Order: sequence, then structure tokens, then C-alpha cells
Amino acid sequence: MATADTELSETTGALSPLDRAREALARLSNRQKVLLMVAIAAVIALLVVAALMFRQSEYKILFSNVTERDGGAIIAALEQMNVPYKFNDSGSAILVPANRVHDVRLRLATQGLPRGGAVGFELMESQKFGISQFAEQINYQRGLEGELARTIQSIAAVQLARVHLAIPKPSVFMREEQKPSASVLLNLYPGRTLEPLQIAGIQNLIAASVPQLAPAAVTLLDQSGALISQVKSKLLEAGLDPTQVKYIQEVEASIIKRVEDILTPIIGAGNFRVQIAADIDFSQAEQTAETHRPNTTPPEISIRSQQTSETASTNPSAQGVPGALTNQPPVPATAPLTQPPAAGTAGGKPPAPVPGQINAAGVQAPIASVGQPLSTSKNSTINYEVDKTVRHVKQAMGTIKRLSAAVVVNQRKEPGKDGKLVNKPLPEAEVKQINDLVKEAMGFSNERGDTLSVANAAFTVVEKDEGVPAWRDPETRSTAVELFKYAAIAAIIAYLLLGVVRPLIKTMLPPPPVEEKVGGRVDVIAGGDEEETLNEEGEEAVLTAAKLLEKKLAELRALAQQDPHIVAAIIKEWMGANGG
Repeated sequence: MATADTELSETTGALSPLDRAREALARLSNRQKVLLMVAIAAVIALLVVAALMFRQSEYKILFSNVTERDGGAIIAALEQMNVPYKFNDSGSAILVPANRVHDVRLRLATQGLPRGGAVGFELMESQKFGISQFAEQINYQRGLEGELARTIQSIAAVQLARVHLAIPKPSVFMREEQKPSASVLLNLYPGRTLEPLQIAGIQNLIAASVPQLAPAAVTLLDQSGALISQVKSKLLEAGLDPTQVKYIQEVEASIIKRVEDILTPIIGAGNFRVQIAADIDFSQAEQTAETHRPNTTPPEISIRSQQTSETASTNPSAQGVPGALTNQPPVPATAPLTQPPAAGTAGGKPPAPVPGQINAAGVQAPIASVGQPLSTSKNSTINYEVDKTVRHVKQAMGTIKRLSAAVVVNQRKEPGKDGKLVNKPLPEAEVKQINDLVKEAMGFSNERGDTLSVANAAFTVVEKDEGVPAWRDPETRSTAVELFKYAAIAAIIAYLLLGVVRPLIKTMLPPPPVEEKVGGRVDVIAGGDEEETLNEEGEEAVLTAAKLLEKKLAELRALAQQDPHIVAAIIKEWMGANGG
């Protein structure tokens, strides 16, 4: 048996691959052959479709929303560079292979593409000889308008911009001099708007590019014709510049952050709301004050200088009975002027007045010894220090004039009688504690006139807006459609390969040999699908010997019916061997 199987395998191996393929196809019926060819053609077609679809997805956007002039120039440049391109479904974008997007953009940039629909200063490069001054001025104005339009288009929210400059002709007469003006038309992207700071930035950009152009003389319009150059907030209308408005917002945000940080551990995040309104003083003033106070309090009197002057003199005149006795001179004074002060006077102070004597100019003498009449005078001058205060005060900018705060605290949820959660207001002590904490956190000041209001109310539960469902999102749906296409193609290919091609190939191939081990000897039988063995003691392992023999005979009959040529070749070989 082993010899026959070996000869069968040698005969099969002697055939060429083409002969083996023919023999394999011969095992199939006509219906199976047609089914195999259809399956193979369908698999190849699906693979080609999948490759084309994958190749189409490799295209990416080169430029979108370009003008017709720029689009024609870009397409002409792509054709010169032999770069394949195509348009999207709406025709608003030019697509090129994904691996060449950046290379093509850089190469087009060297040619100045896209130009953005406006001509810049490259217009001045092609000046003709003998051009008039008027035409040269017009070209310069066109170039300046184009350059400003390109600069404005670099803003993220601006899709397209057109700039018109009205530059008057200079005049030598001051009365006839006119100031330039500008108007700008902005085409914004859908759903995008310009902030007041961006509007002011565009106005200042244009004003800084044209001499003697004021920012207020720049008019901005959007694509709907609405005037957006006058869109200002209430703070800007009050005369504040954008920097001051931003400072107010930062001050309010910092105070709100401090209040939230101190209330979150106590109440919990989401259980309170805080709003702060800050009144900031941006005025800048300098004050110089000089004050004089009355110097009347004895302890605070300061004498700068003091001068006292006293004089005493007699004016003799004719008195008494005329005669020789009356005309005699007066008797000299008994007390000399150099007489030291009398005992009882301390520190050189003037002595107390004595009755019958005169004390004047430091001289004390009896009245009778002084000539009549007597004339005295006393002058005293005292200079006091002047109380003077000079104060120079410079008030700082950005000081807080007043703060207004409002805090709303959510009511506490506690289980009710029926076990459900109900809202209950906070105790008065807890509300007072929250009030005190907020005052300390915000820097409350009664002198400034700050106000604070703390309210305890139940918050209204608002359902969260989950937005557009994922199955309605256009981007998600397009991705799902693409994945479904590839999945469907893969499923069809798998079904054709596993359900159609594989069974037919199994039918075309010969069955594998089966080994039989009996008494330590292994017999190989071609055409078997199972392995049946007997151990060395001759015990039955899988089938009995009679059944095994019957099974082998049935397999040999089937092999003879399928491949009669091989069986005939084997029998012929046996006959030749016996005859020899």
C-alpha cells in the first residue's frame, strides 16, 4: 500500500504546474468554473474601486475662496508645473495631492500667487517711461490700497477686504487744505464678528499708513452694508480707551476670583454666583496747597525777633512868679544814672514803681527832682514765626472709587418627610458668615461707599444643551459614510474569498494523505480526511480493522473515479513491474 501511494505522489509531482492547474480545473463542473471566474473578477473590481476611492481621498485643499483672476492664474501655474488638480463639489476650492500641498504653495508664493484680488506695490515695478505725474500718483494710490487690503485680510475673521483712499491734492492755501479719508469694506467669514478692539486696530492701521489721516476718518462696513466702525461698548462711549476698559475687567475678575476661592470650600462649586461692578477713577490731578494757621496759642507761639524802645525827656518852661529865683536852673538829680539796681530786683528786671518817683528809660528818680513837664514814650516790636504748610499731591490713576457686589447662594437640599430632596433656606447665622467673608475677600470699605448684597434662593435647574447629536453632525455623517463604504467593500471581498473562492479551491486541490500506524508501522493512504492509528498491542484506537479497510476501499474507489488516468498509470506500472 505504501508503495502505491508513493508512486501516486511521484506521478503527481512529475506533472507541470500548468498540467496541475488544468487537472484542478477539470475537477470543477461548468457551473463551478463560471462561479469561480465571476468571484475572482468581482474581487479584482472591488479592489480597484477601493484603490481609486483611497486615492481620491489623498487630495487636500490648496487654496479656497479665491477670486476668478487668482484661480485662473493658479491653474495655469499648476499646469506648467505638471501638478494634478481638481475642484471640490462646490467649486470654491482647488485640490492637489496631499503630499505636494506645501511644496506647491511655496512655489506659487514665489510667483506672488494668490494675489488676493488686489494689486499691490508690484504695480510700480512696470512703470513706463514718460508716464504723467497724475498717472503715477494713481498707481501709487492703487498699490497702497492693495497692500492695506492684503494686510487686513490676514486677520482671522476677515475673508476679503477692499480699501478705498480719498487723498486730496495738496494745496498751498491753508483754507483750501483738505484732510484725507478712507473707507473699508470687509467680507467676514460666516459666523465671525469683529471685536471693538479689532475695529479700532484696523482704523489705526490705515490711519498710520496714510499721512494726516485721523482714525476717526476711517469708515468700516461689513458685507451686509452695516456700519461697524461705530460699534463701541458703553465704557468706550464714556471716554475710556481699550486699555482702561481691559483694566476694569481685570480688576472685577480678580475680585470675583478671590470671592469664589473663599466660598467654594464652604458652599461648593456651582452653588453660588458672584458679580462685581468696579467704579475706577482714571483721572490724573496734581494739587499744591499752602495754608497759614493763626499763631495764638501761648505754648505754640514762636517769636522770631523782639525790639523794645523807651524814651523820657523834660521840656522846661517858665513857671511860677517871674523873677530871679524862678529863672535859676534845676537842681541835679540825687541818683546817678549809673546807679546799680536796688536790692530786691532780680535778674535785672525793672523795679516796681514807687510812689512819688518816676521810672522811665531805666532811670528812677523823684518826681520833684525832675523838671516839669515830663515826656515819656515806649515802643515795642515783636516778630512772630509764620505757620506755613505747603502740600503737593499727585493723584494716582486707576484707584477704586466704589465697589458693588452681588452674591446669590443656592438653597440647601435636604430630605423631606416623603424622602425626596427639597430646598431649604440657609440659617441666618450662615448667611451672615458668608456676608462677612465676602466683605473681607473683596476689601469692603464703608468710607468708599461700597455695597454688598447676599441673597439665598433656589437655583433653577436648566437642562444642558448637548448640542447637535453625533448622528446629525455633517462631519460625523460624512466620516461614517466613508467608513461604511470601505467596510462594505471589505465585507463583500471577504464573503467572496471565504464563501466562494475558498470552497472551490478546496474542491480543485487533492485531499491530503492519511497516516495509519499498526504494530509500530505507519501506512499512508491518499485521499483520507482522518487519521486512524493502532497501538503496538493491536488495540483499536479509532476504528476496527474491518471498518478501516472498508473505508480505505471507498476512498480508493472515489480516487479512481476522480482521476482515472492516475489509477491507470499506477496499474500499468504494476503490470510492468510484474512482467519484468
